[in-house]
Amino acid sequence: MRLTCDSRLATCGYRVANKTAYAIEGSIFVAGAVVQWLRDAVGVIRSAEEIEALARTAKDADGLYFVPAFTGLGAPYWDPDARGAIIGLTRDMGAAEIARAALDAVCYQTRDLLEAMARDMQRAKLGKPKALKVDGGMVRNDWFCQRLADLTGLPVDRPKITETTALGAAYLAGLSAGLFRDFKDIAARWALDRRFTPEMKPASRNALYEGWKTAVERVRSAP
Repeated sequence: MRLTCDSRLATCGYRVANKTAYAIEGSIFVAGAVVQWLRDAVGVIRSAEEIEALARTAKDADGLYFVPAFTGLGAPYWDPDARGAIIGLTRDMGAAEIARAALDAVCYQTRDLLEAMARDMQRAKLGKPKALKVDGGMVRNDWFCQRLADLTGLPVDRPKITETTALGAAYLAGLSAGLFRDFKDIAARWALDRRFTPEMKPASRNALYEGWKTAVERVRSAP
């Protein structure tokens, strides 16, 4: 049975001074783990860091899609019985093209969430997302960050400290201990490392995304 809800899991962001702040969370089952799969299961790369250089060597393969539904599909599809596939392979494609398609899959899944969240925000009259602030190990990959900007159509802001989850927990502890005055004091400490702006034309971006949605439908379980 397919669920028809859009993005989301309502989640508690934090609770300070008896006030709870909630967040809209989009759950992608496989994102960075697809890089681990390329490394550990098929040996396409020897370390996660190698994927950037490999993806940069890929030939144009816009009909190639990697849907990493190893454990089903999360938001906004919520299809636990879907299974992964590499769709659109031709004889002249190889490790580089598959590596690029794997990174693209993370970008497309992010756009899936953004589209769903935009619908949620529109219903709540909150506007639409205007930029992405990213963190985690994958964002050290410049090629990936630029590709994320291109395929979502949003600027991607990478902070100087990319382990944001741990940093946020430390900030909340510091706030409780009186090391920071308030949330404005904490926010002022955020520092931009680099902004990646979209370079792809909207028509190309949307055509690629339509191909992704077609690929996803081919791996989904029966309704």
